[in-house]
Amino acid sequence: MMFSTKAEYGVRVMVELARRASDASLDGGGAGVDPVIPLAEIAEHDGMPLAYLEHLVARLRKAGLLDSRRGSRGGYMLARPADQITMAEVVEALEGTIAPIECISQGPDGNIVCSRESDSTHVCPTKILWTKVRLAIVSTLLQTTLADLLLPAGATRAADALAALEAAAAEGDPLAGDAEPAGKLAQSPALPQAAGSQPLSTTV
Repeated sequence: MMFSTKAEYGVRVMVELARRASDASLDGGGAGVDPVIPLAEIAEHDGMPLAYLEHLVARLRKAGLLDSRRGSRGGYMLARPADQITMAEVVEALEGTIAPIECISQGPDGNIVCSRESDSTHVCPTKILWTKVRLAIVSTLLQTTLADLLLPAGATRAADALAALEAAAAEGDPLAGDAEPAGKLAQSPALPQAAGSQPLSTTV
């Protein structure tokens, strides 16, 4: 599965807004740093097309992830603190339902269904694979908040942040452990969800 530029650019916009919100918080609420950023400023800073970003922020605003302010000092800001926004919410708002392959979906009863299983006598041998793939993707996105993507204190490069992430993973991979049965994705161990976030669709 490959996410499109909608996810790539949209996540970059959200990270920039989170960074500005963090700077404003460190400023102690003073007039030095405004958490509201004009979209044109983000587009110019990151070399992204403004018209495309306008389309993406409309989706993010509709999903309740962004707020906007009109006027000469208008722009966009996060609707909630960065640590209360999961990347699952962001990606689903931008890309739609997360699915590793088109033939797999979730039925009304929670069972994972393969469209190639035309009758009860035909069992898809790859269904368990795509169920595990989707669970891993959704789990990672749900366990990662927007705040997690900000550079940690003392890190000046993305490589520093990645090294910190790898060190944390070495202490225990949150996705490691016994594999879940492919039967019912909806009955997998509860996936963590940030406070105030919207439920993520479990349809594959």
